Amino acid sequence: MSEATANLAAPELNYTSVDRDLVKTMQPPRRLYYGVLAALLAVIALGGYAWSVQLRQGMGVAGISSPVGWGFYITTFVFWVGIAHSGTLISAVLFLFRVRWRSSIYRSAEAVTVFAVLTAGLFPLIHLGRPWVAYWLMPYKQMGGLFPNFRSPLVWDVFAVSTYLTVSALFFFTGMVPDLAIVRDRSQGWREKVYAFLAQGWQGTNTQWKHYTAAYVFLAGLATPLVISVHSIVSWDFAMSLNPGWHTAIFPPYFVAGAIHSGLAMVATIVIPMRRIFGLDAFITREHLASMAKFMIMTGLILGYSYAVEFFIAWYSNNAYERDLFFYRAFGDYAWALWLLVACNVLAPSLFFFERVRYSVRWLVTICLLVNVGMFYERFVIIVTSLGRGFDPFTWGLYVPRWPEVAILAGSLAWFFLFFLLFAKAFPVVSMWEVKEQLPMPGGEAGRSAMAGKEHP
Repeated sequence: MSEATANLAAPELNYTSVDRDLVKTMQPPRRLYYGVLAALLAVIALGGYAWSVQLRQGMGVAGISSPVGWGFYITTFVFWVGIAHSGTLISAVLFLFRVRWRSSIYRSAEAVTVFAVLTAGLFPLIHLGRPWVAYWLMPYKQMGGLFPNFRSPLVWDVFAVSTYLTVSALFFFTGMVPDLAIVRDRSQGWREKVYAFLAQGWQGTNTQWKHYTAAYVFLAGLATPLVISVHSIVSWDFAMSLNPGWHTAIFPPYFVAGAIHSGLAMVATIVIPMRRIFGLDAFITREHLASMAKFMIMTGLILGYSYAVEFFIAWYSNNAYERDLFFYRAFGDYAWALWLLVACNVLAPSLFFFERVRYSVRWLVTICLLVNVGMFYERFVIIVTSLGRGFDPFTWGLYVPRWPEVAILAGSLAWFFLFFLLFAKAFPVVSMWEVKEQLPMPGGEAGRSAMAGKEHP
């Protein structure tokens, strides 16, 4: 038995205590909760005000211009789509491989997926400048006979992200159905009616469990290819162009590895404070967090390899434009961002090789915050340097973000955390039924013998 399993099967945990302790996290919030809620709403209001200024005065208030037509908005879009991959990885992929340490953290990871996709979907609209004509991206019959250009990667994004949101939300809700029934049975009044509707008549019979597990495996298998396909499509926004630094076949696996890396970091950034606030040490153990750290070692090394391959191919290809661009990335105007992302994404997670660092909550939080910063600047370097340093030196230019872009970026962070704050008080943050699956059978040997004697439909 692994240490993680031993921790889950600790004597203080049983079926009753699991239900009691996890439902307790949904109790009426304290004053601190409302204070954090007010602060997030204030930051969202600031971002909304900045967007209103941009709508009234035009895109000129942002720093984007020729030649850098994409800036913080598209950088943030790619960043949030990457964050969204953590839930599908931890929930679906690790479930199919029966990785036991996922059980206590996958619910939060799935919530991160749904909320990150909802956040990412805002930025193409913000970047449009005229969001009221966003419906032009949708394929529908109209009098003018105009349809979107299906060869455009931007149209691919619409289908990829909407499909990812639909499947992820369905998988997220399906995993909560047994737990919603437990909450229903412990609620009263209007809350009982709401959770009864969400529980969809769940009674926990053998027949229901049989069909439920089959449906869950099917949805996990359906969601798994999305980890690769969705962010590969996002990478084709760049790879399908001819810009130096973008037109390369490494982008799909490179972007997928980066998405998983940033997603794991964001999940850890959320789970660790939640573990402390709700007193979930018995459910989310240090062994779980250390397992996530080990995973980040692998994804960090993949990113380091990808960075090295990019520079090697630029040199080996003997393409003057590629060599000049990568030399500019390393020693030009944005060199600080390149070396910052290497330090945050590759060197910092390498500290997890040391067991003392992996099991230290402070080190985990610090390194995961650094990875979040590094992954944002990775997308920034990819987008800005290639657009600002094209084929013709006459078109070269610099990009400097302005206050509306920074305010909208801060508002998106607050928007994301607001969703999670509301989720933590409305639904169980840890899967009760999967935690109980790893506990000893009630009644010891007698209980196991009785269960073994029952016929399974």
